[in-house]
Amino acid sequence: MLSENGLRDIIIVGGGTAGWMTAAALSRLMANGQTRIRLIESDDIGTVGVGEATIPPINTFNRLLGIDENDFVARTQATFKLGIEFEDWLRPGHSYLHPFGEFGLDIEAVKFYQFWLKYSREQEIPPLGEFCLSAVAAKAGKFLTPGHDPHSVLSTLAYAFHFDATLYARYLREYSEARGIQRIEGKVVDVGLRGEDGFIEHVKLGSGQTVEGDFFIDCTGFRALLIGQALGVGYEDWTHWLPCDRAVAVPSHRQHAPLPYTRAIARPAGWQWRIPLQHRTGNGHVYCGEFMSDDAATEALLSNLDGEPSASPRQLRFTTGRRERFWEKNCIAIGLSAGFMEPLESTSIHLIQAGISKLIALMPDRGFAPVERNEYNRLTAMQFEQIRDFLILHYKATERDDTGFWRYVRNMDIPDSLERKIELFRSKGRIFRFEDELFGESNWLAVMLGQGIMPRTWDPMVDTVAPAKALETMRHVHQAIHDVARRMPTHQAYIDRYCAAEKLTA
Repeated sequence: MLSENGLRDIIIVGGGTAGWMTAAALSRLMANGQTRIRLIESDDIGTVGVGEATIPPINTFNRLLGIDENDFVARTQATFKLGIEFEDWLRPGHSYLHPFGEFGLDIEAVKFYQFWLKYSREQEIPPLGEFCLSAVAAKAGKFLTPGHDPHSVLSTLAYAFHFDATLYARYLREYSEARGIQRIEGKVVDVGLRGEDGFIEHVKLGSGQTVEGDFFIDCTGFRALLIGQALGVGYEDWTHWLPCDRAVAVPSHRQHAPLPYTRAIARPAGWQWRIPLQHRTGNGHVYCGEFMSDDAATEALLSNLDGEPSASPRQLRFTTGRRERFWEKNCIAIGLSAGFMEPLESTSIHLIQAGISKLIALMPDRGFAPVERNEYNRLTAMQFEQIRDFLILHYKATERDDTGFWRYVRNMDIPDSLERKIELFRSKGRIFRFEDELFGESNWLAVMLGQGIMPRTWDPMVDTVAPAKALETMRHVHQAIHDVARRMPTHQAYIDRYCAAEKLTA
Protein backbone atom coordinates (compact mmCIF):
# COMPACT_ATOMS: atom_id res chain seq x y z
CA MET A 1 0.00 0.00 0.00
CA LEU A 2 1.23 3.49 -0.89
CA SER A 3 2.34 5.59 2.06
CA GLU A 4 0.31 8.69 2.89
CA ASN A 5 3.01 10.90 1.39
CA GLY A 6 3.77 8.69 -1.60
CA LEU A 7 3.86 9.95 -5.19
CA ARG A 8 0.49 9.66 -6.87
CA ASP A 9 1.08 11.36 -10.21
CA ILE A 10 4.37 11.18 -12.14
CA ILE A 11 4.49 13.15 -15.39
CA ILE A 12 7.16 12.38 -18.00
CA VAL A 13 7.41 15.25 -20.47
CA GLY A 14 8.87 14.09 -23.77
CA GLY A 15 9.09 10.73 -25.48
CA GLY A 16 11.93 9.41 -27.61
CA THR A 17 14.55 7.13 -26.13
CA ALA A 18 14.82 9.00 -22.81
CA GLY A 19 11.10 9.27 -22.20
CA TRP A 20 10.18 5.72 -23.05
CA MET A 21 13.18 4.18 -21.25
CA THR A 22 12.07 6.11 -18.16
CA ALA A 23 8.45 5.07 -18.60
CA ALA A 24 9.38 1.42 -19.09
CA ALA A 25 11.50 1.30 -15.96
CA LEU A 26 9.03 3.23 -13.80
CA SER A 27 6.10 1.12 -14.98
CA ARG A 28 7.06 -1.18 -12.12
CA LEU A 29 5.66 1.49 -9.78
CA MET A 30 2.24 0.98 -11.32
CA ALA A 31 2.05 -2.28 -9.43
CA ASN A 32 1.23 -0.45 -6.20
CA GLY A 33 -2.14 0.45 -7.71
CA GLN A 34 -1.98 4.06 -6.58
CA THR A 35 0.83 5.70 -8.56
CA ARG A 36 -0.21 6.93 -11.99
CA ILE A 37 2.46 7.58 -14.63
CA ARG A 38 1.69 9.59 -17.73
CA LEU A 39 3.94 10.54 -20.62
CA ILE A 40 3.32 13.65 -22.74
CA GLU A 41 4.61 13.43 -26.28
CA SER A 42 3.93 15.34 -29.47
CA ASP A 43 4.02 13.66 -32.86
CA ASP A 44 4.96 17.09 -34.28
CA ILE A 45 8.29 17.20 -32.41
CA GLY A 46 11.05 15.06 -33.87
CA THR A 47 13.60 13.26 -31.73
CA VAL A 48 17.36 13.61 -32.02
CA GLY A 49 17.79 9.86 -32.31
CA VAL A 50 21.60 9.82 -32.43
CA GLY A 51 21.89 7.02 -29.87
CA GLU A 52 22.14 4.04 -32.16
CA ALA A 53 25.08 2.44 -30.37
CA THR A 54 25.24 1.27 -26.76
CA ILE A 55 27.64 -0.18 -24.20
CA PRO A 56 27.34 -3.40 -22.14
CA PRO A 57 25.39 -2.03 -19.14
CA ILE A 58 22.29 -1.90 -21.35
CA ASN A 59 22.04 -5.64 -20.77
CA THR A 60 21.32 -4.88 -17.11
CA PHE A 61 18.50 -2.56 -18.15
CA ASN A 62 17.01 -5.18 -20.45
CA ARG A 63 17.12 -7.77 -17.68
CA LEU A 64 15.42 -5.34 -15.30
CA LEU A 65 12.56 -5.06 -17.78
CA GLY A 66 12.46 -8.79 -18.46
CA ILE A 67 12.96 -8.19 -22.18
CA ASP A 68 13.52 -11.17 -24.47
CA GLU A 69 16.80 -10.34 -26.17
CA ASN A 70 16.13 -12.05 -29.49
CA ASP A 71 12.76 -10.32 -29.82
CA PHE A 72 14.29 -6.95 -28.92
CA VAL A 73 17.11 -7.37 -31.46
CA ALA A 74 14.73 -8.38 -34.24
CA ARG A 75 12.20 -5.65 -33.52
CA THR A 76 14.81 -2.85 -33.46
CA GLN A 77 16.82 -4.04 -36.50
CA ALA A 78 19.74 -4.44 -34.10
CA THR A 79 23.16 -5.98 -34.44
CA PHE A 80 25.68 -6.87 -31.76
CA LYS A 81 28.58 -4.70 -30.69
CA LEU A 82 31.84 -6.00 -29.24
CA GLY A 83 33.70 -2.70 -29.17
CA ILE A 84 34.69 0.41 -31.13
CA GLU A 85 37.46 0.68 -33.68
CA PHE A 86 39.26 4.04 -33.72
CA GLU A 87 40.87 4.83 -37.06
CA ASP A 88 43.40 7.65 -37.62
CA TRP A 89 43.06 9.04 -34.08
CA LEU A 90 46.66 8.66 -32.95
CA ARG A 91 47.96 9.48 -36.44
CA PRO A 92 46.74 8.89 -40.00
CA GLY A 93 46.98 5.21 -40.94
CA HIS A 94 46.89 3.98 -37.34
CA SER A 95 43.94 2.14 -35.80
CA TYR A 96 43.09 0.34 -32.60
CA LEU A 97 40.10 -1.42 -31.09
CA HIS A 98 38.53 -0.54 -27.76
CA PRO A 99 36.92 -3.90 -26.98
CA PHE A 100 34.40 -4.76 -24.31
CA GLY A 101 35.45 -7.40 -21.79
CA GLU A 102 38.65 -8.09 -19.96
CA PHE A 103 42.22 -8.62 -21.11
CA GLY A 104 43.69 -11.96 -20.10
CA LEU A 105 43.58 -13.53 -16.67
CA ASP A 106 45.19 -12.11 -13.54
CA ILE A 107 48.22 -14.07 -12.38
CA GLU A 108 48.65 -14.39 -8.60
CA ALA A 109 46.45 -11.31 -8.10
CA VAL A 110 48.62 -9.21 -10.41
CA LYS A 111 46.92 -7.65 -13.43
CA PHE A 112 47.46 -9.60 -16.63
CA TYR A 113 48.30 -6.56 -18.72
CA GLN A 114 51.17 -5.74 -16.37
CA PHE A 115 52.87 -8.97 -17.44
CA TRP A 116 52.24 -8.02 -21.05
CA LEU A 117 53.87 -4.63 -20.42
CA LYS A 118 57.02 -6.34 -19.18
CA TYR A 119 57.41 -9.35 -21.46
CA SER A 120 56.35 -7.62 -24.70
CA ARG A 121 59.52 -5.53 -24.34
CA GLU A 122 61.72 -8.55 -23.86
CA GLN A 123 60.46 -10.99 -26.49
CA GLU A 124 57.88 -11.62 -29.22
CA ILE A 125 54.48 -11.42 -27.48
CA PRO A 126 51.20 -11.02 -29.41
CA PRO A 127 49.47 -7.62 -29.24
CA LEU A 128 47.42 -7.09 -26.10
CA GLY A 129 44.16 -7.21 -28.06
CA GLU A 130 44.79 -10.87 -28.86
CA PHE A 131 44.29 -11.63 -25.17
CA CYS A 132 40.70 -10.31 -25.19
CA LEU A 133 37.97 -12.54 -26.62
CA SER A 134 35.73 -9.60 -27.58
CA ALA A 135 38.58 -8.07 -29.61
CA VAL A 136 39.53 -11.31 -31.35
CA ALA A 137 35.91 -12.15 -32.17
CA ALA A 138 35.21 -8.61 -33.40
CA LYS A 139 38.09 -8.56 -35.85
CA ALA A 140 37.11 -12.03 -37.10
CA GLY A 141 33.48 -10.96 -37.60
CA LYS A 142 32.26 -13.54 -35.07
CA PHE A 143 29.63 -13.43 -32.33
CA LEU A 144 28.16 -15.65 -29.64
CA THR A 145 26.50 -14.72 -26.36
CA PRO A 146 28.69 -15.31 -23.29
CA GLY A 147 28.57 -18.59 -21.45
CA HIS A 148 27.48 -18.87 -17.83
CA ASP A 149 30.42 -21.03 -16.70
CA PRO A 150 32.84 -18.59 -14.98
CA HIS A 151 35.71 -20.97 -15.79
CA SER A 152 34.99 -20.77 -19.53
CA VAL A 153 36.79 -18.30 -21.78
CA LEU A 154 33.41 -17.51 -23.35
CA SER A 155 32.25 -15.99 -20.06
CA THR A 156 34.78 -13.16 -20.53
CA LEU A 157 33.04 -11.86 -23.65
CA ALA A 158 31.04 -8.64 -23.20
CA TYR A 159 28.73 -7.05 -25.71
CA ALA A 160 26.18 -4.34 -26.41
CA PHE A 161 23.99 -3.43 -29.38
CA HIS A 162 23.58 -1.19 -32.37
CA PHE A 163 19.91 -0.46 -33.00
CA ASP A 164 17.48 1.89 -34.69
CA ALA A 165 16.72 4.51 -32.02
CA THR A 166 13.25 5.25 -33.40
CA LEU A 167 12.32 1.58 -33.37
CA TYR A 168 13.75 1.24 -29.85
CA ALA A 169 11.54 4.06 -28.56
CA ARG A 170 8.54 2.44 -30.28
CA TYR A 171 9.42 -0.93 -28.74
CA LEU A 172 9.58 0.56 -25.25
CA ARG A 173 6.38 2.50 -25.81
CA GLU A 174 4.53 -0.76 -26.51
CA TYR A 175 6.14 -2.29 -23.43
CA SER A 176 5.16 0.68 -21.25
CA GLU A 177 1.60 1.07 -22.46
CA ALA A 178 1.01 -2.64 -21.96
CA ARG A 179 1.91 -2.07 -18.30
CA GLY A 180 -0.41 0.86 -17.73
CA ILE A 181 1.61 3.92 -18.76
CA GLN A 182 -0.76 6.49 -20.27
CA ARG A 183 0.47 8.48 -23.26
CA ILE A 184 -0.93 11.99 -23.78
CA GLU A 185 -0.55 13.47 -27.24
CA GLY A 186 0.29 17.14 -27.11
CA LYS A 187 2.89 19.89 -27.09
CA VAL A 188 3.74 21.65 -23.84
CA VAL A 189 3.27 25.40 -24.25
CA ASP A 190 3.47 26.55 -20.64
CA VAL A 191 4.72 25.34 -17.25
CA GLY A 192 2.83 26.42 -14.13
CA LEU A 193 4.81 26.88 -10.90
CA ARG A 194 3.44 26.95 -7.36
CA GLY A 195 3.66 30.40 -5.83
CA GLU A 196 4.82 29.30 -2.38
CA ASP A 197 7.88 27.23 -3.32
CA GLY A 198 8.38 27.38 -7.10
CA PHE A 199 7.67 23.67 -7.57
CA ILE A 200 6.09 22.63 -10.86
CA GLU A 201 2.34 22.34 -10.41
CA HIS A 202 1.22 21.56 -13.94
CA VAL A 203 2.06 21.76 -17.62
CA LYS A 204 -0.29 23.23 -20.19
CA LEU A 205 -0.67 21.73 -23.65
CA GLY A 206 -1.38 23.46 -26.92
CA SER A 207 -4.87 21.97 -26.86
CA GLY A 208 -5.58 23.88 -23.66
CA GLN A 209 -5.44 20.76 -21.49
CA THR A 210 -3.71 21.16 -18.13
CA VAL A 211 -1.82 18.16 -16.74
CA GLU A 212 -1.07 18.25 -13.01
CA GLY A 213 1.43 16.05 -11.19
CA ASP A 214 3.48 15.52 -8.05
CA PHE A 215 6.77 14.79 -9.81
CA PHE A 216 7.92 15.81 -13.30
CA ILE A 217 10.62 14.17 -15.41
CA ASP A 218 12.08 16.38 -18.12
CA CYS A 219 12.83 14.34 -21.24
CA THR A 220 12.41 17.26 -23.64
CA GLY A 221 15.92 17.00 -25.08
CA PHE A 222 18.09 20.02 -25.74
CA ARG A 223 15.05 22.30 -25.19
CA ALA A 224 15.03 21.42 -21.46
CA LEU A 225 11.57 22.96 -21.14
CA LEU A 226 11.17 22.16 -17.45
CA ILE A 227 14.61 22.04 -15.84
CA GLY A 228 16.13 24.83 -17.92
CA GLN A 229 13.40 27.15 -19.18
CA ALA A 230 10.86 26.89 -16.35
CA LEU A 231 13.12 26.27 -13.33
CA GLY A 232 16.10 28.22 -14.61
CA VAL A 233 18.83 25.66 -13.86
CA GLY A 234 21.99 26.70 -15.71
CA TYR A 235 24.24 24.69 -18.00
CA GLU A 236 27.96 24.03 -17.52
CA ASP A 237 29.71 24.40 -20.88
CA TRP A 238 32.53 21.93 -21.63
CA THR A 239 33.29 23.14 -25.15
CA HIS A 240 36.84 24.02 -24.07
CA TRP A 241 37.61 20.32 -23.66
CA LEU A 242 35.14 18.79 -26.10
CA PRO A 243 35.01 21.38 -28.89
CA CYS A 244 32.90 19.45 -31.41
CA ASP A 245 29.55 21.22 -31.45
CA ARG A 246 27.80 19.97 -34.57
CA ALA A 247 26.91 16.76 -36.34
CA VAL A 248 25.40 15.73 -39.63
CA ALA A 249 23.82 12.28 -39.91
CA VAL A 250 22.60 10.20 -42.83
CA PRO A 251 21.63 6.54 -43.25
CA SER A 252 22.99 4.51 -46.14
CA HIS A 253 22.13 1.23 -47.82
CA ARG A 254 23.90 -1.77 -46.35
CA GLN A 255 26.61 -3.16 -48.61
CA HIS A 256 27.90 -6.18 -46.70
CA ALA A 257 27.38 -8.29 -43.61
CA PRO A 258 27.37 -6.07 -40.50
CA LEU A 259 30.56 -5.86 -38.49
CA PRO A 260 30.15 -6.61 -34.78
CA TYR A 261 31.67 -3.28 -33.78
CA THR A 262 31.30 0.47 -34.32
CA ARG A 263 33.80 2.40 -36.41
CA ALA A 264 34.95 5.89 -35.34
CA ILE A 265 37.08 7.44 -38.08
CA ALA A 266 38.98 10.65 -37.36
CA ARG A 267 38.42 13.51 -39.82
CA PRO A 268 40.17 16.93 -40.18
CA ALA A 269 37.84 18.70 -37.71
CA GLY A 270 36.26 15.80 -35.82
CA TRP A 271 35.28 12.25 -36.59
CA GLN A 272 32.81 10.03 -38.43
CA TRP A 273 30.73 7.19 -37.04
CA ARG A 274 29.67 4.10 -38.94
CA ILE A 275 27.09 1.93 -37.20
CA PRO A 276 25.90 -1.30 -38.86
CA LEU A 277 22.25 -2.28 -38.45
CA GLN A 278 20.35 -5.17 -40.00
CA HIS A 279 18.54 -2.98 -42.55
CA ARG A 280 20.97 -0.10 -43.08
CA THR A 281 24.14 1.60 -41.94
CA GLY A 282 24.02 4.63 -39.67
CA ASN A 283 26.55 7.34 -40.51
CA GLY A 284 27.38 10.64 -38.94
CA HIS A 285 30.08 13.30 -38.90
CA VAL A 286 30.75 15.03 -35.57
CA TYR A 287 32.78 18.19 -36.03
CA CYS A 288 33.74 21.59 -34.67
CA GLY A 289 32.06 24.49 -36.44
CA GLU A 290 35.04 26.74 -35.72
CA PHE A 291 37.24 24.59 -37.95
CA MET A 292 34.80 23.33 -40.61
CA SER A 293 31.69 24.68 -42.29
CA ASP A 294 28.40 22.78 -42.35
CA ASP A 295 28.61 22.36 -46.13
CA ALA A 296 32.15 20.99 -45.97
CA ALA A 297 31.21 18.62 -43.15
CA THR A 298 28.22 17.30 -45.11
CA GLU A 299 30.34 16.82 -48.22
CA ALA A 300 33.01 14.99 -46.19
CA LEU A 301 30.36 12.63 -44.82
CA LEU A 302 28.65 11.95 -48.15
CA SER A 303 31.98 11.26 -49.85
CA ASN A 304 32.93 8.70 -47.19
CA LEU A 305 29.93 6.35 -47.14
CA ASP A 306 30.21 2.67 -48.01
CA GLY A 307 26.78 2.68 -49.67
CA GLU A 308 24.34 5.07 -51.30
CA PRO A 309 22.54 7.42 -48.87
CA SER A 310 18.94 6.39 -48.19
CA ALA A 311 17.72 9.76 -46.88
CA SER A 312 18.73 13.41 -46.81
CA PRO A 313 21.47 14.48 -44.38
CA ARG A 314 20.20 15.89 -41.08
CA GLN A 315 22.01 18.62 -39.16
CA LEU A 316 22.34 18.78 -35.39
CA ARG A 317 23.92 21.41 -33.15
CA PHE A 318 24.81 20.95 -29.51
CA THR A 319 26.91 22.25 -26.65
CA THR A 320 28.84 19.63 -24.73
CA GLY A 321 28.38 19.88 -20.99
CA ARG A 322 25.86 19.23 -18.25
CA ARG A 323 23.14 20.85 -16.18
CA GLU A 324 24.40 22.55 -13.03
CA ARG A 325 21.80 20.48 -11.19
CA PHE A 326 19.89 17.52 -12.58
CA TRP A 327 17.19 17.39 -9.90
CA GLU A 328 15.63 20.72 -8.98
CA LYS A 329 12.58 20.98 -6.71
CA ASN A 330 10.13 18.33 -8.01
CA CYS A 331 11.75 17.86 -11.42
CA ILE A 332 14.50 15.57 -12.68
CA ALA A 333 16.16 15.93 -16.10
CA ILE A 334 16.96 12.70 -17.91
CA GLY A 335 18.54 12.43 -21.33
CA LEU A 336 19.67 15.43 -23.38
CA SER A 337 17.93 17.85 -21.04
CA ALA A 338 20.46 16.75 -18.37
CA GLY A 339 23.49 17.23 -20.57
CA PHE A 340 25.23 15.94 -23.65
CA MET A 341 28.61 14.55 -24.44
CA GLU A 342 29.18 13.69 -28.06
CA PRO A 343 28.56 10.03 -29.05
CA LEU A 344 32.24 9.07 -29.23
CA GLU A 345 31.97 6.23 -26.70
CA SER A 346 28.21 5.60 -27.05
CA THR A 347 27.40 6.97 -23.61
CA SER A 348 24.18 8.90 -24.34
CA ILE A 349 21.82 5.98 -23.78
CA HIS A 350 23.85 4.81 -20.80
CA LEU A 351 23.48 8.21 -19.12
CA ILE A 352 19.71 7.86 -19.54
CA GLN A 353 19.89 4.42 -17.96
CA ALA A 354 22.13 5.66 -15.14
CA GLY A 355 19.79 8.56 -14.42
CA ILE A 356 16.84 6.17 -14.20
CA SER A 357 18.74 3.76 -11.94
CA LYS A 358 19.71 6.53 -9.52
CA LEU A 359 16.14 7.82 -9.54
CA ILE A 360 14.80 4.39 -8.63
CA ALA A 361 17.39 4.10 -5.85
CA LEU A 362 16.51 7.56 -4.50
CA MET A 363 12.80 7.63 -5.35
CA PRO A 364 11.25 10.54 -3.43
CA ASP A 365 7.87 10.97 -1.82
CA ARG A 366 5.93 14.23 -1.90
CA GLY A 367 8.15 15.60 0.86
CA PHE A 368 11.10 15.72 -1.59
CA ALA A 369 13.81 15.42 1.06
CA PRO A 370 16.82 17.57 0.09
CA VAL A 371 19.27 14.82 1.09
CA GLU A 372 17.94 12.56 -1.70
CA ARG A 373 18.03 15.34 -4.27
CA ASN A 374 21.54 16.38 -3.25
CA GLU A 375 22.86 12.82 -3.44
CA TYR A 376 21.33 12.33 -6.88
CA ASN A 377 22.96 15.53 -8.09
CA ARG A 378 26.33 14.62 -6.58
CA LEU A 379 26.44 11.13 -8.07
CA THR A 380 25.21 12.24 -11.48
CA ALA A 381 27.66 15.15 -11.68
CA MET A 382 30.50 12.82 -10.80
CA GLN A 383 29.51 10.35 -13.51
CA PHE A 384 29.26 13.05 -16.15
CA GLU A 385 32.71 14.33 -15.20
CA GLN A 386 34.27 10.86 -15.25
CA ILE A 387 32.85 10.17 -18.71
CA ARG A 388 33.96 13.64 -19.84
CA ASP A 389 37.54 12.83 -18.88
CA PHE A 390 37.45 9.54 -20.77
CA LEU A 391 36.26 11.30 -23.93
CA ILE A 392 38.84 14.09 -23.63
CA LEU A 393 41.58 11.44 -23.52
CA HIS A 394 40.83 10.42 -27.11
CA TYR A 395 41.51 13.94 -28.33
CA LYS A 396 44.33 15.02 -26.04
CA ALA A 397 46.52 11.94 -26.52
CA THR A 398 47.26 12.29 -30.22
CA GLU A 399 50.30 12.81 -32.40
CA ARG A 400 48.24 14.62 -35.04
CA ASP A 401 49.11 18.21 -35.88
CA ASP A 402 47.93 18.23 -39.49
CA THR A 403 44.93 20.54 -38.97
CA GLY A 404 43.99 23.43 -36.70
CA PHE A 405 41.47 21.26 -34.90
CA TRP A 406 43.95 18.53 -34.00
CA ARG A 407 46.58 21.06 -32.97
CA TYR A 408 44.03 22.67 -30.65
CA VAL A 409 42.97 19.48 -28.86
CA ARG A 410 46.52 18.20 -28.66
CA ASN A 411 47.68 21.34 -26.87
CA MET A 412 44.60 22.19 -24.78
CA ASP A 413 44.63 22.19 -21.00
CA ILE A 414 42.80 19.23 -19.48
CA PRO A 415 41.08 18.66 -16.11
CA ASP A 416 43.40 17.80 -13.22
CA SER A 417 41.45 14.57 -12.71
CA LEU A 418 42.44 13.35 -16.18
CA GLU A 419 46.01 14.62 -15.86
CA ARG A 420 46.45 12.49 -12.73
CA LYS A 421 45.10 9.39 -14.49
CA ILE A 422 47.43 9.84 -17.44
CA GLU A 423 50.51 10.40 -15.29
CA LEU A 424 49.73 7.45 -13.04
CA PHE A 425 49.42 5.22 -16.10
CA ARG A 426 52.50 6.68 -17.76
CA SER A 427 54.59 5.81 -14.70
CA LYS A 428 53.85 2.10 -14.15
CA GLY A 429 50.63 1.42 -16.02
CA ARG A 430 48.38 1.75 -12.99
CA ILE A 431 44.66 2.39 -13.36
CA PHE A 432 42.14 2.83 -10.57
CA ARG A 433 38.35 2.84 -10.84
CA PHE A 434 36.64 5.29 -8.50
CA GLU A 435 33.21 4.76 -6.91
CA ASP A 436 30.51 4.36 -9.54
CA GLU A 437 32.81 5.07 -12.50
CA LEU A 438 31.38 3.76 -15.76
CA PHE A 439 34.60 3.01 -17.58
CA GLY A 440 36.79 0.49 -15.83
CA GLU A 441 40.37 -0.61 -15.97
CA SER A 442 40.16 -2.45 -19.28
CA ASN A 443 38.47 0.52 -20.98
CA TRP A 444 41.08 3.01 -19.88
CA LEU A 445 43.83 0.52 -20.74
CA ALA A 446 42.61 0.05 -24.31
CA VAL A 447 42.35 3.76 -25.01
CA MET A 448 45.54 4.79 -23.20
CA LEU A 449 47.60 2.28 -25.18
CA GLY A 450 45.62 2.87 -28.36
CA GLN A 451 46.29 6.61 -28.13
CA GLY A 452 50.00 6.00 -27.73
CA ILE A 453 50.49 6.41 -23.97
CA MET A 454 53.02 3.72 -23.05
CA PRO A 455 54.07 3.25 -19.40
CA ARG A 456 57.75 3.78 -18.69
CA THR A 457 57.88 0.53 -16.76
CA TRP A 458 55.57 -1.99 -15.05
CA ASP A 459 54.21 -2.78 -11.62
CA PRO A 460 57.07 -4.24 -9.51
CA MET A 461 54.68 -6.98 -8.33
CA VAL A 462 55.12 -8.59 -11.75
CA ASP A 463 58.66 -9.52 -10.73
CA THR A 464 57.40 -11.62 -7.82
CA VAL A 465 55.98 -14.19 -10.27
CA ALA A 466 58.35 -16.66 -11.90
CA PRO A 467 58.83 -15.79 -15.59
CA ALA A 468 58.16 -19.38 -16.67
CA LYS A 469 54.77 -19.39 -14.93
CA ALA A 470 53.80 -16.00 -16.30
CA LEU A 471 54.76 -16.84 -19.87
CA GLU A 472 53.02 -20.21 -19.77
CA THR A 473 49.83 -18.57 -18.49
CA MET A 474 50.00 -15.98 -21.27
CA ARG A 475 50.47 -18.69 -23.88
CA HIS A 476 47.57 -20.73 -22.49
CA VAL A 477 45.21 -17.72 -22.38
CA HIS A 478 46.09 -16.74 -25.94
CA GLN A 479 45.51 -20.26 -27.21
CA ALA A 480 42.20 -20.67 -25.37
CA ILE A 481 40.81 -17.36 -26.67
CA HIS A 482 41.69 -18.14 -30.28
CA ASP A 483 40.29 -21.67 -30.01
CA VAL A 484 36.96 -20.31 -28.78
CA ALA A 485 36.87 -17.56 -31.42
CA ARG A 486 37.45 -20.06 -34.22
CA ARG A 487 34.42 -22.09 -33.13
CA MET A 488 32.08 -19.09 -32.88
CA PRO A 489 29.58 -18.47 -35.69
CA THR A 490 29.86 -15.37 -37.80
CA HIS A 491 27.96 -12.33 -36.60
CA GLN A 492 25.54 -12.58 -39.53
CA ALA A 493 25.01 -16.32 -39.02
CA TYR A 494 24.13 -15.76 -35.37
CA ILE A 495 21.61 -13.05 -36.27
CA ASP A 496 20.10 -15.18 -39.04
CA ARG A 497 19.61 -18.09 -36.67
CA TYR A 498 18.28 -16.33 -33.57
CA CYS A 499 17.12 -12.76 -34.11
CA ALA A 500 16.75 -11.71 -37.74
CA ALA A 501 14.36 -8.83 -38.33
CA GLU A 502 11.47 -9.15 -40.69
CA LYS A 503 12.43 -7.96 -44.14
CA LEU A 504 11.27 -4.43 -44.84
CA THR A 505 9.09 -4.00 -47.89
CA ALA A 506 9.15 -0.95 -50.12
